[in-house]
Amino acid sequence: MNDHSTTYGPNAAEFQSEMKPDARTTVAADQVAENTSPAAGSAPATTAPTPHRTVAIIPARGGSKGIPLKNLQKVAGISLLARAINAAQASPSIDRVIVSTDHDGIAAEALRAGAEVAHRPAEIAGDTATSESALIHTLSTLDEDFDITVFMQCTSPFIDYASIENAVRTVRDDHADVVFSAVEDHSFLWRLDDDTRAVAVGHEASFRPRRQDRAKHFNETGAFYVMRTPGLIEHEHRFFGRIGIEEVPPEHAREIDDMSDLSLVRAIASTQETAQVIDVDALVTDFDGVHTDDGAYVDEDGNEQVRVHRGDGMGISRLVRSGVPVMILSKERNPVVTRRAEKLRVDVAQGIDNKASILDAWITANDLDPARVAYVGNDINDLEAFDVVGWPVAVADAHPRVLAAARVILDRPGGRGAVREVCDLIPIPAEAADPLPNPTLTSLRQQPQFTHRAENSRAIRKQVS
Repeated sequence: MNDHSTTYGPNAAEFQSEMKPDARTTVAADQVAENTSPAAGSAPATTAPTPHRTVAIIPARGGSKGIPLKNLQKVAGISLLARAINAAQASPSIDRVIVSTDHDGIAAEALRAGAEVAHRPAEIAGDTATSESALIHTLSTLDEDFDITVFMQCTSPFIDYASIENAVRTVRDDHADVVFSAVEDHSFLWRLDDDTRAVAVGHEASFRPRRQDRAKHFNETGAFYVMRTPGLIEHEHRFFGRIGIEEVPPEHAREIDDMSDLSLVRAIASTQETAQVIDVDALVTDFDGVHTDDGAYVDEDGNEQVRVHRGDGMGISRLVRSGVPVMILSKERNPVVTRRAEKLRVDVAQGIDNKASILDAWITANDLDPARVAYVGNDINDLEAFDVVGWPVAVADAHPRVLAAARVILDRPGGRGAVREVCDLIPIPAEAADPLPNPTLTSLRQQPQFTHRAENSRAIRKQVS
């Protein structure tokens, strides 16, 4: 084991934990041994095969050049790192998921998503370091041996766990030593020679067979590689022995190298990944453009009036009566925001330039997990709040940058039932019968009153759960 490396488990205090073999595997093995013990005078029973153990390793450096901290960029509100972790955790054959990184922020995100962390030393964390060096280093830090290693990359945002599972089973069942994800490719490839003249690669330039008449070609997606661990360690490379392909559909083959790739996959995710349920413990919303249509009526004295949706009030009331903490967080300071918050009986903070800091404070005061908080916004000043929560939500008519950063895009625009829509997507326990006391948070100067509101909300949640 490398002396300057430590592997951390999720939810470990100060990133320290002692990793142990899976207790369920140990128990199952003991039961097999007990059940297969030969009876007196009978022939010895055949020893049960040792269960295969599989580890998924996700290298994630902090020094990406094309997109700074690329692995923490979000697609549909979920970081690229968390998306890879989620895919690995969904595969039944993967026993442990470990992120190899040199960056504290990436390590924290990995732990939040439920993975373990192996801190990578600087000498194998630079631009010239190979992914294989990170894999082999991580394996050297573990307290158990694994038959199969799954190498996954965060730059592929649409990894299907079923494809990983198929690849692992192919290696486990001894049909291959290595299986990698690839997509069928019908391209005619060319290169430039020393005289910058085009030269055909893998085909004859003078012969143009139809697509159906050409041999199948495949392009690596880079999403995952499943390998026998001893072979990886021996060859120090991801390809060796018998190599197989796990063919994936083109929609799963997207890879992110630069900002244009990131923008494209965000647009794809916004149309494909529609949430049926927003599983959160609290809701925070902007006001203008969310509770309203972002317009205002102004009389001759300069007084403003806005239009709100009555259905939104019913949705908020349902959450509040069930003890779900709700807050309106607005950049503008307007008495109408205060009046609306009082009517809805929710917390309110307005005149806020730094929404992220207030949102952080409110989450802490309510004893909430940021990953289980939803924030609904419509404009670019909501993007900082999006980075704080696990469920960034955009109204249908939000700014394009907000739509791209959202985990959920609502069907309704601001002021036209968007708030009611998001409230209806949040599952809640049985509704409380007693009304809540009036909210107490109305300005930055009243932050100490967060605590009173938080205790009240926790008490109600306990009563109705």
